[in-house]
Amino acid sequence: MITQDEVEFFKENGYLLVKEVFNQQEVEEMRNAVDRIIVKAAATKYDSNAAWDGDYLPPEEMKKLVLKGFHDVHYHDASFTRAAIHPNMVNVLSQIIGPNVQLHHSKMLVKPPEKGAAFPMHQDTPYFPHEKHTMLAASVHFDDSDMDNGCLCVIPGSHKQGLLPHMGKHYLSQKEYPLSMGTPCPAKAGDVLFFNYLTIHGSDTNRSSRPRRNVLFQYRDPMDFPTEETHINWGQGLMICGENEIYKEYKGVY
Repeated sequence: MITQDEVEFFKENGYLLVKEVFNQQEVEEMRNAVDRIIVKAAATKYDSNAAWDGDYLPPEEMKKLVLKGFHDVHYHDASFTRAAIHPNMVNVLSQIIGPNVQLHHSKMLVKPPEKGAAFPMHQDTPYFPHEKHTMLAASVHFDDSDMDNGCLCVIPGSHKQGLLPHMGKHYLSQKEYPLSMGTPCPAKAGDVLFFNYLTIHGSDTNRSSRPRRNVLFQYRDPMDFPTEETHINWGQGLMICGENEIYKEYKGVY
């Protein structure tokens, strides 16, 4: 599905946008699943606004913004399990990670129309640091995404800098790394943006009348071990392709 030139592009730049990974029927199934999860979560104590606080926006502006974020969506709807192990995903992952690929977790991110919160520039590494840095995100788009509705922006090649100091483990200094430094990655529904967890990325506020709905799958080589026991979840370690070269008992966290 991707060429050797695209594999080299990912290695050099730390990201790769792959078009039409999912067809429109598959997108619609996952889009509907996202909507159902939001409705169900709203009726529980687990509904939350994942908008980041900090010094990048005044407090009165922050209160107006919303970001719906839920982890491990493949526990809630089988459409996401199918997506995580989809042959088109495996084709890409096996070329940019290697023959053995393991799912670490999944996460749903929804920016509502006109008030979807921004993501300041950051690396994902502080949340789940690993030894060999094979960890990457695959951001599956359920809506057409552009700068108007807060598409992802990346800084090409920034994964080569290693882990940078983050403010409160959340985001980079917005003076040193403003969103304007990023390269926009507009995408269509069904496209997937793959990026290394060291690649600096972020997104602006959704100012449009359209939603921006994504699900991120985080993958790694199973021999790339965490340096901190963080972000552990029940069922972690599903093999996407290949094998786990060592035997290990995977136990849930309750």
